Amino acid sequence: MTETASRLAAPPTPLAPLASVASVAPAPGARRFRCELGYLLSGLPLGLAAFTVAVTGAALGVSTLVVWVGLPILAATLRAARALADRERRRVAAVTGRPLPPYRPRPSGTGGTGALRAVRDPQSWRDLAHPVLAFPLQVVTFSVALTWTLGGIGELLYATWSWSLPRGEDNQGLAELVFGTSSRAVDIGFNTAIGVVLLATAAPVVRALTTAQTRLATTLLTDRAA
Repeated sequence: MTETASRLAAPPTPLAPLASVASVAPAPGARRFRCELGYLLSGLPLGLAAFTVAVTGAALGVSTLVVWVGLPILAATLRAARALADRERRRVAAVTGRPLPPYRPRPSGTGGTGALRAVRDPQSWRDLAHPVLAFPLQVVTFSVALTWTLGGIGELLYATWSWSLPRGEDNQGLAELVFGTSSRAVDIGFNTAIGVVLLATAAPVVRALTTAQTRLATTLLTDRAA
C-alpha cells in the first residue's frame, strides 16, 4: 500500500519525453522539405542536359542508321542514357529514402556486338525515354516549387519592400483590384496573408511535386524483367 501510494503521489513523467520529442520532431520535416525542394530545383538543369543528350543522340543515330554510322552513335547515346538514369536513381533514392527496385545488369561488350546488345536492351530504351518524358514535368515542378516558395517569402515580407512599388491611378495593387480600396493597410495585410498561405502549404505542394517526379522515374527506370 505504501509503494502504491508513493507511485500515485509521484508527479507524472511522460511530459518530459513529450517535450523533448516536440522539440526534435520538426527537424526531420524541415530536412525533408529542404531535400525535396533541392531535388526539384536541381532537376531542371540536370534534366535539360539529359534531354539534350537524349534527343540529339537519338535523332542523329536514327537518321544515320541506314548507312550503319548511326548504330555506334545510337549505342553511345544509350550508354549515356544509362549513366544519366543511374544518376537519377541515386537522386530518387536520396530524396525518398528508399532505393529503386533492383534491375538486371546490362549486357556488356565492345564493337559491333556490344552496340547491338545495347540497342536490343529494352531497359536502355526506357532509360533513354526518361529524360525526354521527364523534362516537361521538370519544367513544371521547378517553376511551381520556385514560385511557391520564393513567392511566399516575398509576400510575407511585402511590408518591407512594397514602398518601392509605383503608386498612382494607373498602378493598382492586387488588394485594390480585389477589394476596390487603395488603403495601404489593406494592401499590406492582404499580401502578407497570401504569403502566409503559400508558406503554410509549401511543404505538401513540394511533396506532391516530388512524388509525381519520382513516380515517373520509378516507372521508367526500373527493370520490369527483374
